[in-house]
Amino acid sequence: MANLPLIIYVHGFNSSPASWKAQRLVAYMQAIGREQDVLVPPLSASPAEAMEQLQEIVQAHRERFITLVGSSLGGYYSTWLTEHYLNVRSVLVNPAVYPYRLLENWLGENENIYTHERYQLTHEHLAQLHALDVPEIFDPSRYVLLTQTGDETLDYREAVEKFAGSTQYIQEGGSHGFDAFDEWIPMILAFSEGKAIEPPATTLTVLAQQEA
Repeated sequence: MANLPLIIYVHGFNSSPASWKAQRLVAYMQAIGREQDVLVPPLSASPAEAMEQLQEIVQAHRERFITLVGSSLGGYYSTWLTEHYLNVRSVLVNPAVYPYRLLENWLGENENIYTHERYQLTHEHLAQLHALDVPEIFDPSRYVLLTQTGDETLDYREAVEKFAGSTQYIQEGGSHGFDAFDEWIPMILAFSEGKAIEPPATTLTVLAQQEA
């Protein structure tokens, strides 16, 4: 089991390891006896600090192949890490592409919906996010995009355009939380192991499927 990839769930803005998707992923890994192969770190509200946390984890496991499962803002962080570490690949779940624009609407006092930590989101935080922008994806095959058109927070088309050369599954409807995420976990594990991947039989229609 030691040679199997490490799965790291990277949660989004104002989220935590207690999020539904994170908990479903951990439960699945436990059910198949691979709880030692999944990490869900709690990330700082500061983008610079969050990236430092993630880099420390990636570097601590530099001898292993790593698959990041990045949700929303976590997808933005995952993209930067994938572009900077050769042993990393990513599954992006309704990822943020331009969070430094979107979060302008959240400047000021915020509260994490899971931990209830209160903090100030500042222009410095937005600058930290902008510094992590990846202008060009150099190896699209290292990504899988999972996105739903019913995302009420992000425009799914931004991610479709950004990761145009990657394998993409675009589902009609759904939500920003990505409905029926747990149905996709076997595909995520197959991708992490370099195996052939295919979408699950799901209640949401796959509008488009693009292979890398």
